Amino acid sequence: MKNHQMNMYRVEQDFIGEMKVPIGAYYGVQTARALENFPITGYRLDEALISAMGMVKKAAALANMQADLLDERRGRAIMDASQEVMEGKFNDQFVVDPIQGGAGTSINMNANEVIANRAIEILGGKLGEYSIVSANNHVNMSQSTNDAFPTALRIALINKAKGLLQATGEVEKGLKSKSVEFDDILKIGRSHLQDAVPIRMGQEFGAYAAVVARSMQRLRQACTGLLEVNMGATAVGTALNADATYVDRVIENLRQISGIELRLADNLVDATQNTDAFVELSSSMKNMATMLSKIANDLRLLASGPYCGLKEINLPQMQPGSSIMPGKVNPVIPEVVNQVAFQVTGNDLAVTLAAGAGQFELNVMEPVMAFNLLQSINILTNVQHVFADRCIKGITVNKERCREMVDKSVCIVTALNPHLGYGMSCAIAKEAMRNGRNVREIVLEKQLMTEEKLDKILDAYGMTRMGISGKEFLGKM
Repeated sequence: MKNHQMNMYRVEQDFIGEMKVPIGAYYGVQTARALENFPITGYRLDEALISAMGMVKKAAALANMQADLLDERRGRAIMDASQEVMEGKFNDQFVVDPIQGGAGTSINMNANEVIANRAIEILGGKLGEYSIVSANNHVNMSQSTNDAFPTALRIALINKAKGLLQATGEVEKGLKSKSVEFDDILKIGRSHLQDAVPIRMGQEFGAYAAVVARSMQRLRQACTGLLEVNMGATAVGTALNADATYVDRVIENLRQISGIELRLADNLVDATQNTDAFVELSSSMKNMATMLSKIANDLRLLASGPYCGLKEINLPQMQPGSSIMPGKVNPVIPEVVNQVAFQVTGNDLAVTLAAGAGQFELNVMEPVMAFNLLQSINILTNVQHVFADRCIKGITVNKERCREMVDKSVCIVTALNPHLGYGMSCAIAKEAMRNGRNVREIVLEKQLMTEEKLDKILDAYGMTRMGISGKEFLGKM
């Protein structure tokens, strides 16, 4: 839209009355009302949702033509206009706020009006000449906001989830690579933030990779629930004003246009009332974010120092860490992972509350669900690209520091339990801590076992071999 046209207006009318619309705007009167009614977040609609609305409108127009409800001339113009919306050519004309009353009606009507006006233009008319193509009668034919909007949302979420899975896969791959790289590095394990028994750094990173892989599996499973749509349900799931041929064709058209194996819900009333699939998706992202936050916390602790902390690993230095302390470098990438996790967790609560706030045949809170779900996908995707590339890939280990702490630890006395009993092992541990002595020295001094046997038992690397302990461990040496 040209800037000078923003100062010129056309007058449009709905059943509430007349309203001015910028003369060059492709949106119409209902969108203009929504602009006044919902100045809420200041955000624009997600481009994936706009594109998905175009897919829904194109599929519907084709289905209406196939059912002999929409004439070929108008139908083709609507399809062409919808295709342009899918391609992002009119993103600037989707101006309504993502959070709004009306169950998404303003988003649906924004799409209807933009597509109608572009179709009018394609047919040689002027913007606002709705006798040529009507936003309600033609673009929205056989539809309701209550099936068009949630269907578009599901398509958008499925498409966005592909990018999220790719980003999460990068994190998993990076952690797996580090688990191999660090496999021979011994360190002290910790529980309750206290010294425990030895573990290999590679085992720690392998565990991180495993939980990330499970997060991906949960996300994939949640996305299968989005494949079931209620397109053709219209207002409350009874398919009022939707021709049977249209209902059959619109799903197949959507499959072809979107490239997604969508299917019609078995119970359209249920599918229109309930939003449990959105809750499941949100929950899977909260789970993913929570586990990423735990990993980020571990990395921050393992890299703490550099002189007065654990300093078992080194994180890549990304930027100066202080405006007052020269030379300070902070773990900014893990910190941003933590903050994204907090935001996703808050978003999940919003989705949960909204899902439970529906009444009877419709959940009118879907806009806030859409806003939070799409934001969670976006920020989780972005932060994991950063996490993989600007943190995990560049992690190094301070091998000698890890070995030093293993050698100092009294907790290796745990390996003596099967041989000396818990009571004697406790006595050795207490003496070692009281006098600052080495466990090995005390055992030999008390002549509790031979030096050869003790060396085998206190072999820290051997202690980290899965399934090997006590007499079984000695027998395999």
